[in-house]
Amino acid sequence: MAEPIALSVLPIGSSAKLVEFPHSGSAFLRLREMGLLPGTSLKLLRTAPMGDPLEIKVRGYNLTLRKSEADHIMVEPIPTS
Repeated sequence: MAEPIALSVLPIGSSAKLVEFPHSGSAFLRLREMGLLPGTSLKLLRTAPMGDPLEIKVRGYNLTLRKSEADHIMVEPIPTS
């Protein structure tokens, strides 16, 4: 098992499993309603030139997040074979 890291530092093109998610705040409630829940697989597709925002693929759709939100979402990278 890989060590959890913040979603904001996941390398572009990497897949991961969400392991920890903040349990408070209106922005995080909105993200949970859109399918970001512990155990969910996701892939970091790209980041803007200055690193904010970033785009992930989760549950079959693309979602754009602020880097400040991604800093609080912990993921476990899925090793590529």
